[in-house]
Amino acid sequence: MTIDPSFRIAEVDPRVYGSFVEHMGRCVYTGIYEPGHDSADAHGFRGDVADLVRELGTPVLRYPGGNFVSGYTWEDGIGPRDRRPTRLDLAWRSLETNQVGVDEFATWSRGVGSEPIMAVNLGTRGVDAARNLVEYANHPGGTRWSDLRRSNGFADPHGIKLWCLGNEMDGPWQIGHKTALEYARLAAETAKAMRRVDPSIELVACGSSHSRMPTFGTWEETVLRETYDLVDYISLHSYYEQRGDDRGSFLASAVNLDRFIEAVIATCDHARGVGRHSKRINLSVDEWNVWYQSRFVGEDNLEWEQTPRLIEDEYSVVDAVVVGSLMISLLKHADRVKIACLAQLVNVIAPIRSEPGGPAWRQTSFHPFALTSRHGRGTVLRVEPTGPLYDTAWLGEVPVVDATAVYDEEAGGVTLFAVNRDQREPVALDVDLRSLPGLTVAEHVALFDADPEATNTAERPDRVTPTKQPDVKVADGHLTAALPPLSWNMFRIG
Repeated sequence: MTIDPSFRIAEVDPRVYGSFVEHMGRCVYTGIYEPGHDSADAHGFRGDVADLVRELGTPVLRYPGGNFVSGYTWEDGIGPRDRRPTRLDLAWRSLETNQVGVDEFATWSRGVGSEPIMAVNLGTRGVDAARNLVEYANHPGGTRWSDLRRSNGFADPHGIKLWCLGNEMDGPWQIGHKTALEYARLAAETAKAMRRVDPSIELVACGSSHSRMPTFGTWEETVLRETYDLVDYISLHSYYEQRGDDRGSFLASAVNLDRFIEAVIATCDHARGVGRHSKRINLSVDEWNVWYQSRFVGEDNLEWEQTPRLIEDEYSVVDAVVVGSLMISLLKHADRVKIACLAQLVNVIAPIRSEPGGPAWRQTSFHPFALTSRHGRGTVLRVEPTGPLYDTAWLGEVPVVDATAVYDEEAGGVTLFAVNRDQREPVALDVDLRSLPGLTVAEHVALFDADPEATNTAERPDRVTPTKQPDVKVADGHLTAALPPLSWNMFRIG
């Protein structure tokens, strides 16, 4: 591959390194919030989890759902905690105590270095509840809802700038599921009202829940026909898992994400042309991850429970390599993918795990995310790797190596991210750096293991961590190294 600063895709929007906090399972309660924990602060939030969130590096956090938001009454989560009602959450058949709400979350998220992304309920509610929430969160004072916020102890507006118009409204599983036209009209009218309260906000319209939805494509076309000039982004959600023993296909999951992203871009640009619009709609991949959905019993089979353990997947080396490769896909589309949220942040298919009253630790997937967020800031370069291919049952012929590079023009350095999908053999890497003659040294960090099923646990939290590799060389305008079998790799070149 060649690294040349002229081959630019776009600047990285830091919001592509976002994550997601839903009132689901133990993400909030005993995840980020546990008043009785030894590390809890005065507001009940766990300090050990907060430290890991800061290390993970998430500039934005989407909240409060997810499927949860489609039945959520946001007013239940404000005011004195001892007066807040316990409700039935129909999405996950859980008892919701409402001890954490918009005020607490907005304050906590900024404390860990993140801006909140707020989703509004367009399942069981609509225009009125959404515009009132914007007024409560963002208006300075002198009105019913802004003064209520002030009386609740939050004198300054939360200033939430990014809002999601519902969640997965194309899904029959969604509380208040709607047809494309039903959702599009509601989203358009809600957007108008929200912008009248605060014209500075940005809005995300619901796209398809995944690319296998029977309405995929036609849903986006209908929604954008009604909302194009009222929204800034359209969402797409995508989860991946290994099916059976087909690890080769699973390792190539990012190829599917590439195709999904490119199809949504094409649909957005079609809507732009047909509607004769001037602006471009960009993408928010505001739910993505590895999720073993085949192991989940389904929400209809759950018993009513408070703070249940839901989809607490334990991630292996293989899963971490896939997460790293999905991040490469997001970066390769930096010209249109401006927001992305790893779902979720703690415990629920998450990079961070915690135990009630016990420790918090990093899952294997934590490491490629944190390192990419920390070092993948700058301009994404098109590197176009050439190399071996392999056949998959799901996606056909795919490259063994995928890669992208991010150029820090001010510092003059480059960070290269690469995955080797070969499960047995290393791959020799040759990177042409002649367009950047000042780059003479490099560091190679890789995440891999002799046991691809190795995981991190409370007992062995550092079983799998990235390790520095000794093989990298820069000479005569070329970087040479070896990518270990089944590995995620980062090269810092300066």
